Amino acid sequence: MRRASSNLASSLLSRTLAATSSPAPNRFLQFALYRSSTTGGSYNHRRWFSSLLRPYTAASLGVAGAMFTAVAATSVYQEALAKEPPPPEVLPKDVVLYQYEACPFCNKVKAFLDYHDIPYQVVEVNPLSKKEIKWSEYQKVPILMVDGDQLNDSSAIIDKLGQKILLKKKADEDDEETKWRRWVDNHLVHVLSPNIYRNATEALESFDYITSNGNFSYTEKFSVKYAGAAAMYFVSKKLKKKYNITNERASLYEAAETWVDALNGREFLGGSKPNLADLAVFGVLRPIRYLRAGKDMVEHTRIGEWYTRMESVVGESSRIKA
Repeated sequence: MRRASSNLASSLLSRTLAATSSPAPNRFLQFALYRSSTTGGSYNHRRWFSSLLRPYTAASLGVAGAMFTAVAATSVYQEALAKEPPPPEVLPKDVVLYQYEACPFCNKVKAFLDYHDIPYQVVEVNPLSKKEIKWSEYQKVPILMVDGDQLNDSSAIIDKLGQKILLKKKADEDDEETKWRRWVDNHLVHVLSPNIYRNATEALESFDYITSNGNFSYTEKFSVKYAGAAAMYFVSKKLKKKYNITNERASLYEAAETWVDALNGREFLGGSKPNLADLAVFGVLRPIRYLRAGKDMVEHTRIGEWYTRMESVVGESSRIKA
């Protein structure tokens, strides 16, 4: 983001400097020769010297104007790509996310928290024992505890936080933002598993990421990586049938292109700033972005520019380090 702002300022400044440049050495040489060969009065010399400096005064004003324009443009750009924290008086004091690191729904919640700069702690749940959430009747992740209140299900969590913390009214069922949030939950997430587990190599790559970032003992990491990869390879084949997916990559590319078409030339679906649908798409894609499937998606579709903008605007995680 800083690099883009700096390039914008440099471009504006260099154009103005080019437009206002003058042959300075020749002018000053003429002045030196004039002074050595004439004996006119001081008034004439001052008037001539003033006329000599006039173009440089204009150039200085031009440079100052360019600098002001560049600073103003940079400020607008940075404002458009600034995080949107809630008012301090409604910022929750204690937020704890129970999650699996690789879970797309958990990452959707984290994208919301990160973008709105809401500090949160993370408890990584062991998917085998789930001992970290034994206390909860709801046995899925994500679970978000907000000042002692339990919130379940990613979309419901974001809706409730939006209403409580950001004072955001619930959108109509037919509006664009709601439509695309439903698309994420009902379509996009179902395309991911058949892609990241589509063959043995990619299944192992995915489980290497899962076990490296998950809450597993040393022995569990080894067994989960290989047994889990084998199991999910076969599960992904069932998911293909369930969701009528014939070609995994083609379905992923189609989903990415569908999203870019929905942007319709805008920086984000929300316009100059991301809305909840932008954050949802970004959140579920974040765990796969640097796996083979995610790299292929960016290479073979137009989604890369939007994803890079989202990385910039969401910025660093607001997660509290343990």
